Amino acid sequence: MSSLLQSGIIKAYWRLLPILFLSYIIAYVDRNNVSLAKLKMVDDLPSFRYRTETIFGLGQAAFFIGYLLLEIPGTLIVEKWSARKWICRIMITWGIVASLTSVVTKPWHFYIIRFLLGLAEAGFFPGVIVYLTHWFPSQARARALSLFLIATPIAQFISPKISYYILRMGTIENGIYYRTLFKLKGWQWMYIVWGVPSVILGIIVLIFLTDRPKDAKWLSSEEREVLETELTQELLARRTNAGGHLTLCQALRNVKVLLLALAYFFIVTGNYGVELFLPTILRDWYHPSDRLLTWILMIPPLGALFGMLLIGYTSDRTKERRFHAAIPILIGAIGLGLTLIRHQPLTTMIILFTVTSIGTKAYLPAFWSLPSLFLSESAAASSIVFINSIGNLGVCFTAVIVMILRFDRHYREEPHKNIRHPTISSNSNELFTSEQQHTEQISLFISVLFIIITRELK
Repeated sequence: MSSLLQSGIIKAYWRLLPILFLSYIIAYVDRNNVSLAKLKMVDDLPSFRYRTETIFGLGQAAFFIGYLLLEIPGTLIVEKWSARKWICRIMITWGIVASLTSVVTKPWHFYIIRFLLGLAEAGFFPGVIVYLTHWFPSQARARALSLFLIATPIAQFISPKISYYILRMGTIENGIYYRTLFKLKGWQWMYIVWGVPSVILGIIVLIFLTDRPKDAKWLSSEEREVLETELTQELLARRTNAGGHLTLCQALRNVKVLLLALAYFFIVTGNYGVELFLPTILRDWYHPSDRLLTWILMIPPLGALFGMLLIGYTSDRTKERRFHAAIPILIGAIGLGLTLIRHQPLTTMIILFTVTSIGTKAYLPAFWSLPSLFLSESAAASSIVFINSIGNLGVCFTAVIVMILRFDRHYREEPHKNIRHPTISSNSNELFTSEQQHTEQISLFISVLFIIITRELK
């Protein structure tokens, strides 16, 4: 790598990635803070107390239905029009919609807001993945992806404790009353506090992001030229290896794309259930206080952070992607399987969930580097959206699994009781989560298989 090219890449790292990193932290928190908020929402909203997991499972499904509807058009806009303007639009609208979750009083309000939040956020993640291919050559791309994607474990690390201090507003804890403002509950403030920064960051994106190297006034003319030349040569090489420019339809019929889409579907199915329901699992199994629970939830993402940085670095250093994606997932599946051993100490379970988190996050930089290695720009953009869309269907699939297992278990155990508002015993809960985790572990093993059987993607 020439000194000019390296200089340009380093400047791009410092200029673009901090903004994208902060944006993804807020996006991830806005999408997932409902897992903590629901612990308080059920206390204040009577209509949420009946079939709570069904309501929140359907809410997550509604989010991803909205997300899928606009994901492909949104990502193609990034490719064909302007990443800067489209990401700005996404962040401002999702910040407004996320804040509006604070006015929810009925389950159907919740479904509508989650659907609109999905529409608002659609195209952000795949759009950024495509945007990074406009800036970083293949030898620097996995590292750039890892620096962007570590926003997810960092969001998981910082949000529980911050959210805990917000959630206790207007409540009494250990005999102490924590004041609130404007008579809003803590969970309402949590949605507002995490939504407003998104709007602010949307304006920052519009001002500071640059669509392509040729438009970057903060690069020297020589750096712009050498970076554009390197990216153009890589594009031409991919077209040559693919036998010419692949159309959208050809890319989506590509066996490698289909295998990666199926792999990502099973990864998301295996990972998202644990990620979304981990607070509930730990609360039901060990009954920690809210304060202790939020400290515990900070540990697994810390391990995932180091795993992602390590995999991104070694994947770029060795220029190997396939096994750098598959092996961490395998490790995560083994860790998740060991959580099925019942009656383990809390410390042991935290370690196992940390191993699971490392495995189901560390693969990301190498995995998302794969499509751009064998497809041209437009085809890679479309395939990334397609893979992400199919993968996100795994969230809907997870929600269905959770609802079936939870309520089928209850009604099979107590068919003779006429209970208007069913509750679940701790033993039933343990069986439910064990069945759920077993399903997720199988999904992770299947995803490893799909990645391994692909040919070396060069």
